[in-house]
Amino acid sequence: MKRPTAPHAEVLIETPQWRAALGNIDQFVQRICSTTQRYSGIFSEGATGPSFVFSDNRHVQQLNARFRGKNKPTNVLTFEPLSSLHGGDIVMAYQTMQKEAAIAGKTLRAHTAHLIVHGLLHLAGHDHHHPGEARQMETLETFILRRMGFPDPWRQRPRRST
Repeated sequence: MKRPTAPHAEVLIETPQWRAALGNIDQFVQRICSTTQRYSGIFSEGATGPSFVFSDNRHVQQLNARFRGKNKPTNVLTFEPLSSLHGGDIVMAYQTMQKEAAIAGKTLRAHTAHLIVHGLLHLAGHDHHHPGEARQMETLETFILRRMGFPDPWRQRPRRST
């Protein structure tokens, strides 16, 4: 049985640094959605695509405080669909993600791809509250990312000393 194709994702760029760092963000997001669909079947027939907001720490901190009760920025927030007509939302904070990528010795592009796949899997019902769930989700993330030419996101690379 053929899996449905990934629906078109809406992309909103609130913070210009994202465009400078990632180039054609819409194409980047669509490729990740399509590859995630190909290997995990996260979208059902007729599903609406998710919305992606490429934002900054200030905006993500406001959302995190309002919806999670944590008054601090975080890398990404995933919001479940409000109805079957909506595909959910994934909101990313530029400064936090850039800092995490640098600390881990990864490119911002690879780190962003990982967190997009991670968010998509959350929207599809995957979770990581228990060790078995976490291992399964991490394995699927790694598999999908490697198919797109990205390294294992769970392997930390040592930082170069200067």
